[in-house]
Amino acid sequence: MRTRLAIILFVPCVLVLVLLGAAYSGNVARANQQEVYLDRLADAGYLVITARQSLTSDDPAIVAGDLQRYRDVYGVGATVLDQAGAVWATNGLDVEDVDERRAALAGRRGEAVLSTLPWKADRVVVAEPVYDGGDLVGAVVTVSEASSISRSIWSSWGILVAAGLAMCVLAVAVAHRTAGWVLRPVRAVDAAMGEIGRGRLDARIPPATGPPELRAVVSRFNAMAAQVEHSMRRQQEFASNASHELRNPLNALMLRVEDLALSTPPGHATEVAHVRAEAVRMAHILDALLLLADDANLAAAAHPVDVAELVGRRVESWRLIAVGRHLAFDAVPDGAWAELNEIVLECAFDAVLDNAVKFSPDGGRIDVTVAVRPDGDDGADDADGAEGAAGTVEVTVRDHGAGVPPDELERLAERFWRSPGHSTVRGSGLGLAIASELLATGGGSLHLALPDGGGFEVRLRMPARAAAVVS
Repeated sequence: MRTRLAIILFVPCVLVLVLLGAAYSGNVARANQQEVYLDRLADAGYLVITARQSLTSDDPAIVAGDLQRYRDVYGVGATVLDQAGAVWATNGLDVEDVDERRAALAGRRGEAVLSTLPWKADRVVVAEPVYDGGDLVGAVVTVSEASSISRSIWSSWGILVAAGLAMCVLAVAVAHRTAGWVLRPVRAVDAAMGEIGRGRLDARIPPATGPPELRAVVSRFNAMAAQVEHSMRRQQEFASNASHELRNPLNALMLRVEDLALSTPPGHATEVAHVRAEAVRMAHILDALLLLADDANLAAAAHPVDVAELVGRRVESWRLIAVGRHLAFDAVPDGAWAELNEIVLECAFDAVLDNAVKFSPDGGRIDVTVAVRPDGDDGADDADGAEGAAGTVEVTVRDHGAGVPPDELERLAERFWRSPGHSTVRGSGLGLAIASELLATGGGSLHLALPDGGGFEVRLRMPARAAAVVS
């Protein structure tokens, strides 16, 4: 943008310099030629007096001497013609190719031919009629070389080009400085937004930056950033307080579960183990909330995770909760490894599976599959999950419920948005949104689809890691 703004400021300056330079150089060239022409015209006026005497006395010698001295002193060729156009006296000038002589013999002074181009200014011709008592008796023609005029034009052009280049350099410098001054607030806003995006909510822009019009924008940006920081701090404090307050009753609950496990008959040991696992998972969720509240990056705690093993474990835990639903689980034979935070995957998968259980009819089937997709594969059902394959680990959760209309698909991952057709189903509309945000912290993504045959399908994708690397 700086370059474009500099060009906008620079190009008009160059155009003005070119137009003014062209006009000035033309005027200088014409002025130089006009000066030489007037000088030759004055010389021709002196020769006209001598030529009149010579023509009226019928003696060419009277003017011949003046013509030769003129040639010797100034190096200018001159010729005197009689009334018939014949050469009366000359110092060596041939006037056969001089068209201006015809105008002089017709009683008119030859017009000056002025040129602004140095290579066209080849000679200066002056043709002056000679009168005696009102009668035309002859003409005086002088022709001088225009090398001095050409050199003068070239010299003036050189000076103009040098001055123009200096002005262009100055214009470039001024344009860049002006563009920098105008864009300084924009760069400051961009830098502050980058800092805020990296988590530094206290980033601000110096108020005295740039032109007055942009200073108002800077002030409004700082006010907006302060309000955003205040809101984020309040949300973080709320999440931190809630997580802290929930940890005490959760710890008490885990202690009671352990006490209960000591007195529970062996036949119920499995249920107690599931309760203990759910309590541990809730503790992990609270840890994730604390990390988010402290604005920590969950991706920093990423490590190799066997996705198939984790999803299989969570499916078994959900079988006790999803009463009346048939959970079908299918995973790649050799496992699927990904580099991410285990808490992130657990929370995201539980949110998606909870959504599938709520919207699946009693007796319905929920299909859960884990597969490794190579790069460029959008999720074909026959993709292989060979050990060491690079690409994406994909967890697919599909229910066979009523699904949603196609025009509502893009809005399902929005916070607090719920389909009007499911308003009677319990929930807050946060599950898919939370799952999408959690996966994004580890470079993953959430994809929603309406598969053939009805129902609803959610795909959790995360970068794959070769199993051989972690073995």
